[in-house]
Amino acid sequence: MGNKRIAIKLKPAAERMVKKGHPWVFEEGIVKQSHRGEAGDIAIVFDNKSNKFLACGLYDPYSPIRIKMLQFHQSANIDEKWFATKINKAFEVRKPLFKTNTNSYRLIYGENDGLPGFICDVYSNIAVVKLYSGIWVPFLETILPIISSVTKCSSIVLRLSRNLQSAKYSLDYFDGQTIVGKEIETVVFKEHGLNFIANVKSGHKTGYFLDHRHNRRMVGEQSKGKKILDVFAYAGGFSVHALANGAKEVISLDVSKQALEMAKQNAKLNPHKGVHKTMATDAFEGINALIADKQFFDIVVIDPPSFAKKEKEISRALSSYKKLAILGARLVKRGGLLVLASCSSRVSADEFFKTNYNALSKNKKLKLKAKTHHDIDHPINFPEGAYLKCGYYQL
Repeated sequence: MGNKRIAIKLKPAAERMVKKGHPWVFEEGIVKQSHRGEAGDIAIVFDNKSNKFLACGLYDPYSPIRIKMLQFHQSANIDEKWFATKINKAFEVRKPLFKTNTNSYRLIYGENDGLPGFICDVYSNIAVVKLYSGIWVPFLETILPIISSVTKCSSIVLRLSRNLQSAKYSLDYFDGQTIVGKEIETVVFKEHGLNFIANVKSGHKTGYFLDHRHNRRMVGEQSKGKKILDVFAYAGGFSVHALANGAKEVISLDVSKQALEMAKQNAKLNPHKGVHKTMATDAFEGINALIADKQFFDIVVIDPPSFAKKEKEISRALSSYKKLAILGARLVKRGGLLVLASCSSRVSADEFFKTNYNALSKNKKLKLKAKTHHDIDHPINFPEGAYLKCGYYQL
């Protein structure tokens, strides 16, 4: 793992992107480099015409995104002071959340907070760092004390992307390792006054999905006395908010029995009088079974995992979204609400909302009540950073 410096020259198109502050330089954008680099080496990009400093970033020999950019137009030492400035700035952006009885938030959102491939989520007094690139390994000893100091967390857990767990990296770390403080597996945290459990050691991503926090609250606020269906429920985020806000019946549907066990646990952490049922089945099969059973709901929430990881999967993703919108609408009572979400960054918000509208427009009284995007702890500072969109349709 490196920490050397490499001089880089880029093709004109790649250079133009860097001048605009884009955080990625692809392998094919590099024309010349002083020597072969290792993961975490500092790549310094020089302007082709003036030969002056243009930007610098971290070199990743194992990724098609060869350089993840950190600093533009003005040279700087990538040291403890530089990281402290970045992390403190990110923390300031999140502060309004703490006024909402919430102690869980994304502190660092990769490229959008100027630290590409580096994620840090905080659950109460536990921080979870997830790395998507080996470039960060040489800097962990510098960064972790800053995270501890800014967040006042007592433990930090390290999560590694699948790619980083492969043999080529031969890291001294493992996925789920507690690298600061005492060993931890699960933690109870607050979201808008409600309690949830995150499995920080082996749960999905960092242990929970924080990005839908504001949508879960919005659904909860409209759930009193109602019957709710939560499709792709995972750990029951929408279900719990609905129950805690007085829903009379909630069905959490997910293909994973393990996730639904967490949903049940999360529901029990919060006082409620409504009935909570779970269905462990494929979403499409489950929805069709409920339609056949002539079930109707006041609110149907459909929040699938990403359907398009690659460019060529976009059209199939759009047809899945269309299918879910049409099927979901068949379960909504007259005047009820259909909530449709997408977390596929490859599918633009415009395409997603247009697909939903076309699928639902046969419903003459269709009314789009709201469109939402990212909560404040998932800021968007470059186009590819936007992924979450959610539409509220009254039928």
